[in-house]
Amino acid sequence: MKLIVKPSQLKGEVLIPASKSHTIRALVVATLADGVSEITNPLDSLDTRAAVDACRALGGRITTGDAWQVEGVGGKVAPPADVIDVKNSGTTLYFMMSAAALADGTTVLTGDASIRSRPAGPLMEALAGLGVHAYSTRGNGCAPIVVRGPMKGGKTKVEAVSSQFLSSLLLACPAAAGASEIEVTQLNEAPYVHMTLDWLDLRAIRYEERDLRWFRIPGSQRYHAFQRQVPGDFSSATFFLVAAGITDSDLRLLGLDMDDAQGDKEVVRMLEAMGAAVVVGTNEIRIRRGKLEGGEFDLNATPDALPALAVAGCFAEGETRLVNVAQARLKETDRITVMANELRKMGAHVEERPDGLTIRGGELHGARVSGHDDHRVVMALAVAGLAAKGTTVIDTAEAAAVTFPDFVQLMTGLGASMTTEE
Repeated sequence: MKLIVKPSQLKGEVLIPASKSHTIRALVVATLADGVSEITNPLDSLDTRAAVDACRALGGRITTGDAWQVEGVGGKVAPPADVIDVKNSGTTLYFMMSAAALADGTTVLTGDASIRSRPAGPLMEALAGLGVHAYSTRGNGCAPIVVRGPMKGGKTKVEAVSSQFLSSLLLACPAAAGASEIEVTQLNEAPYVHMTLDWLDLRAIRYEERDLRWFRIPGSQRYHAFQRQVPGDFSSATFFLVAAGITDSDLRLLGLDMDDAQGDKEVVRMLEAMGAAVVVGTNEIRIRRGKLEGGEFDLNATPDALPALAVAGCFAEGETRLVNVAQARLKETDRITVMANELRKMGAHVEERPDGLTIRGGELHGARVSGHDDHRVVMALAVAGLAAKGTTVIDTAEAAAVTFPDFVQLMTGLGASMTTEE
């Protein structure tokens, strides 16, 4: 599917969809828990649907609708009857590796072509230290991955190039037979670990930690059923924030809580530092265009923001440097290379760095660009098209549904000129 975008002004208010990160954590905790949990305001997208199917495969009984009801397994995970296909969801792959390791048996996990190229070796090595046999069928550290439990506990190390490796262990280890001790030798995206710890705290799971670099988690703990509303997603809000910042627009984004643990809330402050007019209220943010100026931004904690902030840099005076975010190369695509190449097609002055991008502000023109089947690349290029001269055509636009099925509908509701064609 192609997305055709023309220059636009945006005005009005929009309710930001629920957080993917919270929704999938809620599903995992509810699946491992005793009793029936209720998840209200969940994100219903291709990624979260993949997580629902994976949790069902591990024994969770899940009813979807306006709210999701999950009858958990009480910590007694059974080996699935078939291969678990996580589709395009890296979060689901990594979280299911540890959850499946609780079963006394074998689980096979795979996904689409992108998933089959994403590294999982550090998590497999960490699981080995906890008594789990995990290996890649192709011997390259990527899916398809075989996991054979049960997880016994013990001492292990994890190189958390992706925070999801550590979060995966933290969610599963409380249900292991014995205590687990985890040394974290590298950590990116720390706010997402804080989000996971918030879920453990709310479920009264016991653990010790030192500066997110060492954890001790007693085993044989039980998750209990819960009812919780999923907050709005700052990662999705980023595209609306940047759109307002680079066009002659005035937007109110609803459903966002700046006290939530999500790392991408810092994008609000980054755009404010660049010169956007920002007002933070109770569960809402108003943003209007200002005179944007470049600067240097460390995106280690917010790698998903790189595509949208690269677009913001194209419309800022001077130079914008996005640094310390080498892990952006390990997402659905190598987002550093992809964003550099696609924005250059639109006339951007972009230099690729090993750990990020350097962008010199100017004007963009419409062009035919590729979304590379990456939801965040598609949406970032669509935002660029709102401020570029002429028409922008983006291929593989259907990928936006991975996390944001209503992206085009909500944008057009604010005045964006966006249309799709097969």
